[in-house]
Amino acid sequence: MKHRRIPKRRAAAAGAGIAALVAAGVTFQTANASEPSPAATPETLSVTAAGKLASALVEDLGTAAAGTYYDARNKSLVVNVLDKAAAETVEAAGAEARVVANSLAELRSARGKLKQDATIPGTSWVTDPTTNRIVVTADRTVSDAEWSRLGEVVDGLGSTAELRRTKGEFKPFIAGGDAITDGSGRCSLGFNVVKGGEPYFLTAGHCTEGITTWQDAQGNALGANEVSSFPGDDYGLVKYAGEVEHPSEVNLYNGSTQAISGAADATVGMEVTRSGSTTQVHSGKVTGLDATVNYGNGDIVNGLIQTDVCAEPGDSGGSLFSGDKAVGLTSGGSGDCTSGGETFFQPVTEALSATGTQIG
Repeated sequence: MKHRRIPKRRAAAAGAGIAALVAAGVTFQTANASEPSPAATPETLSVTAAGKLASALVEDLGTAAAGTYYDARNKSLVVNVLDKAAAETVEAAGAEARVVANSLAELRSARGKLKQDATIPGTSWVTDPTTNRIVVTADRTVSDAEWSRLGEVVDGLGSTAELRRTKGEFKPFIAGGDAITDGSGRCSLGFNVVKGGEPYFLTAGHCTEGITTWQDAQGNALGANEVSSFPGDDYGLVKYAGEVEHPSEVNLYNGSTQAISGAADATVGMEVTRSGSTTQVHSGKVTGLDATVNYGNGDIVNGLIQTDVCAEPGDSGGSLFSGDKAVGLTSGGSGDCTSGGETFFQPVTEALSATGTQIG
């Protein structure tokens, strides 16, 4: 492993970046990266505070950072680094440092090799900071010959990748929050948003690709598509028509709702909850970021959030949230809510930016 030292001026910059977070109301043992904590004990942080600290450290450490994740059990931020100097900067900021072998550049290179040589329907690959590898997963539709081909490609990537098999089948969950339909197909509403003072809602792009006008479960008109992006991404924007109530909340299917006040980027280890019209409410955690999923028929989606939360057809487009923050829109996955499985989500922050909308 090549050791990369952080120049003194970068350490100073790290201190400045962390100090800015303190001014914003996030507190740590020390805001000076040049004065490491003697005990190097990670701070107890909320997932929101950990996300802010992670962003500051990744920016300050540059290529010496190799991924981050949230340790929900200990309520601390873990930062992968490439050398001791970077580890000292991380520990001084109140996070836990892990010295790992693979840089983000090496992991990106592995993803590029997979895209070039192993684009096979029924596969996914995701960057897993907890293992410092790209995890490649094949579903039950991948043939023995394709499995062998995958194995050769993954073996050629050495320690940067590993191969797994899932018993389920990767597929978009067509059929969320509350049910939305055109009378023939059903999906789920993700989050209510506003644009130019007008009300809209977000759902999955593979839903808006197949359905253009929407009703609620009782057959009342909701609205028509404004934006649809699938494959590549998986989000759709629908403009409300007429007088329709559109509170910024998620149905918890127990007679109550969760208010949604804004959006947040996912962090590996983040505890999340999903609401959908088929299986209602289930919880779990984020297990990977920047996932690529090949649903077959040329439908490849990139940049997804991977979780261990179950879902089934009809949950597509539904809400993934953490506390009062919107996190994702249900895209697809494998398994079900009886046997379990993995589920992928379109990041909400990307969908908001692309559509020019805000949670509201």
